[in-house]
Amino acid sequence: MLRGVVAFCALFAFWLLLSGHYTGFLVAAGFGCAAVVLVAARRMEVVDGEGMPMQLWRVLFFYWPWLSWEIVKSAWAVSKIILHPCLPISPTLVRFRPLQRTPVGLVTHANSITLTPGTIAIECKEDEFLVHGLTRASAEGCIDSEMDRRVRAMEGA
Repeated sequence: MLRGVVAFCALFAFWLLLSGHYTGFLVAAGFGCAAVVLVAARRMEVVDGEGMPMQLWRVLFFYWPWLSWEIVKSAWAVSKIILHPCLPISPTLVRFRPLQRTPVGLVTHANSITLTPGTIAIECKEDEFLVHGLTRASAEGCIDSEMDRRVRAMEGA
């Protein structure tokens, strides 16, 4: 029940945020749409512990700012590479063993890698990730990384 209430509130808040108009009709339409989406999600059985890992929300508020800063730093580094006259890239693939053991942890880690400019998680298995990096340093930076440790710590919360 709590997951349903949280999902409804998140959907309705998202509607209001994107709408930008707060007339009675639009607020009521947003309320109705959030309710319909919640009913559909419940029928598809995606409002569960895996789809909404509420135990991670507290920890995510510390992880998201750190990840945002990592995205900014990587975007700056990639911008410098692109603007450099010699275009100093060295595309590299690396395989490494992630520390995570739950599906939510593995997905969070893989998505965090992909969100960071210059790296893409190509293949994600329980015991191995394959990551492509724009440079050798960015690819090798995924091995035994701070991101891996932070997601593992978040997973254990």
